[in-house]
Amino acid sequence: MAATACDAAAIDFVAKDSLQWWSRTPTVDYGFCNLCGSSLFWRAADKPDHLSITAGSLDHPTGLHTYEALFVAEAGDYHELDPSLLQHTYDH
Repeated sequence: MAATACDAAAIDFVAKDSLQWWSRTPTVDYGFCNLCGSSLFWRAADKPDHLSITAGSLDHPTGLHTYEALFVAEAGDYHELDPSLLQHTYDH
């Protein structure tokens, strides 16, 4: 999942009625649209002022650039990894 992040105080939720939060673990919350199910945000308890935003939820042009790839050891064979990116394997 591609994402960006910002200071949580910089976000103004316009459609608050359709925003639902779900806690996968006691330390991570996920925000999604309760009408269509789209993933929108996530936040970690250890970074309460930080909000991660899914790139697919942003209007174009986003101006975003990929600079890091996570869980590259688990990438599907259909995914072409850019060797110029900082890569993290997070092997189990």
